[in-house]
Amino acid sequence: MRLNKFISKSGFGSRREADKLIKGATVTVNGNVELNPAYNVIDGDKVYLDEQQIILQEKKRFIILNKPSGYITTVKDPFKRKTVMDLVNTDERLFPVGRLDKDTTGLLLLTNVGDTANILTHPRNKIERIYKVEIDKIFKDYEIKRMASKIYIGQKEWGKVEVLSQKRDRGRVIVDLRLFQGKKREIRRIMYRMKRKIFDLRRIKFGPIELGDLPIGKWRNLSSVENKRLDSIKLLNSKRA
Repeated sequence: MRLNKFISKSGFGSRREADKLIKGATVTVNGNVELNPAYNVIDGDKVYLDEQQIILQEKKRFIILNKPSGYITTVKDPFKRKTVMDLVNTDERLFPVGRLDKDTTGLLLLTNVGDTANILTHPRNKIERIYKVEIDKIFKDYEIKRMASKIYIGQKEWGKVEVLSQKRDRGRVIVDLRLFQGKKREIRRIMYRMKRKIFDLRRIKFGPIELGDLPIGKWRNLSSVENKRLDSIKLLNSKRA
C-alpha cells in the first residue's frame, strides 16, 4: 500500500494532507525518514509520524456534527482555541471532511476514511453543498444570474453559487444556496461582493448527507443507509477514474 494511502487510512487526514506530512520529513519507515509518498508499505514496516507509531485502522467510521458558531474546524489548534473535536466524545482518531469557518454552523462530517474524504472535498468531483443563509435584502433576477455564472471574490479567485429558493421572513431574507467548489469562505466572499449583510450561515447538506433535525452542538454516527450513499459516491468516482 502506498505510504500516503497508509497514513490516510490510519486517520491522519486526506491523502493530500498525508503527502504534506511526508514531504515535510515528519514520517519515518523502519527508522529512516521517507520522503516518497509512493513508498510501498508492507507487512512488518514500522511507520511513525514524529514519534507516534501509525497503525492502520480497519474499522471505518463516519459521524455527522451540527457545528455551533465559535469552533474552528481542525483536529488541534496551537493557540488553544475551541475546535470541533472538543464536541465529539470518542477515542477514535477522526478528522473533519473539509472545513466550515469559525462563524458558520451546520453539517460537518468527521471520519477516519481518507479516500472518501478526499473524494468528497476534491473540486473535480463537484460534490454539492447546500447552505441556508439569512441576509438583509432579496436577490434580483440579474443578481441571481450573475452569481450562477461567476463572480470575482478576490485573491485571484472566482466564485459561483446557485440560488435554490428565497423568501422574506420578518424583515430578513432566507436563501438556500448550492455550490460545488467549497473555496475558503466562498459564500461569505460572494455575499460581500453582492453587498449583502449576513446574519446567519448554516450548511444543511453535503453530498448525499442532510443535517435534518440534529440539535446544534450534537453529533451522531451515520446510519447504514447514509454510509451506503457515501459508498455509492466512492464507487461512482472509481468508475470515472
